[in-house]
Amino acid sequence: MKQLVFFLVLCLFSHLYGQQGPQIYIHILGIAQDGGYPHAGCQKNCCVDAWKNKSLGKYVCSFALVDSISKKWWLFEATPDIKFQLNDFHQSTKGYFDYLPAGIFLTHAHIGHYTGLMHLGKEVMGTKEMPVYVLPKMKSFLENNGPWSQLVALKNIVLKPLSEDSVLSLTSEIQIRPFTVPHRDEFSETAGFKILSSNKKYLFIPDIDKWEKWKTHIVEAVRSVDFALIDATFYANTELPNRALSGVPHPLVTETMDLFSNEEITTKVKIYFIHFNHMNPLLWDKGKQLEVEKSGFHLAEQGARL
Repeated sequence: MKQLVFFLVLCLFSHLYGQQGPQIYIHILGIAQDGGYPHAGCQKNCCVDAWKNKSLGKYVCSFALVDSISKKWWLFEATPDIKFQLNDFHQSTKGYFDYLPAGIFLTHAHIGHYTGLMHLGKEVMGTKEMPVYVLPKMKSFLENNGPWSQLVALKNIVLKPLSEDSVLSLTSEIQIRPFTVPHRDEFSETAGFKILSSNKKYLFIPDIDKWEKWKTHIVEAVRSVDFALIDATFYANTELPNRALSGVPHPLVTETMDLFSNEEITTKVKIYFIHFNHMNPLLWDKGKQLEVEKSGFHLAEQGARL
């Protein structure tokens, strides 16, 4: 009888999703940089069509780590678009999972990566002891600065400290290894995550100053995983005409592609560029998109499952 019930549950899940997919996967909920797309105050060609046609818009960089058998999922980044992302995930999975995640992982204290926590407070959802996984400086920032400190005091969230290069076991099938990367750390350190599941390995680095500043070689890091979601903030150095890119350093997509130019296609296809600034043509220029894809790389797509 138990085997029959289990079989029927699997069949139901397969029906809900249209196919019997992997037990553990990533569901991409947003691909844009902190300000989203279109971008506040931007009336330039890059955003004008997205203002006119809302379907062209993209949410801020985030994803769900999903375990379909345990019926648990975890949110990576609490973005300004969190209410839309929670709803999109709930709708796309047809209510199979709880509306709220089993926990939230944050990379750092730039507005696109943590300010969605405001929706967990008493003014909105009033969550109870939502686990929020953070490195030490990020933990201190949330504990000691309002309004985030109120979330802690009222136990809307419970901060779960992470240690760099340690391993956190979420389940018997999923492990998380946080690490730090060099970035503009005004309020906290900046984390990246390596996710180890029973079937695939994932790398997540949405923000970094430059690959050569990191103690780990990015090519080796990508070789060691199956999917790498990495910083694609700017495509080239002409995208901020009124600001010096030295003030907002990121590895250009063209630079990253050059780093991997001599790699086998089996390595290149692991890369999914994500975290696009609104002026990055990879958001809207089909020619540039095709150029990157023909070179063997992928562009992260909102709603895609890896």
